[in-house]
Amino acid sequence: MAHRSLATIAREIGLEWEHPYFGARPYLDAMGTLDKITDMYGADSARTIVLYFLANAGTWRGDVAKRIKAELKGMAAR
Repeated sequence: MAHRSLATIAREIGLEWEHPYFGARPYLDAMGTLDKITDMYGADSARTIVLYFLANAGTWRGDVAKRIKAELKGMAAR
């Protein structure tokens, strides 16, 4: 099964998380420019960006947050 692009996921997060935690914002913005988990964002891998986003997204809760976080964790684990 093909994964959604990171940019698509970032757009959905932006629609669902009205006021992202300031520590998650730079990683969310970076994800918005990425396609695959194997992409690079400057000197950082997309995998690193996703993991840092997840580490800073603890205040984002609810069914959508749970679903998207699981999707991102699955992508990062491969």
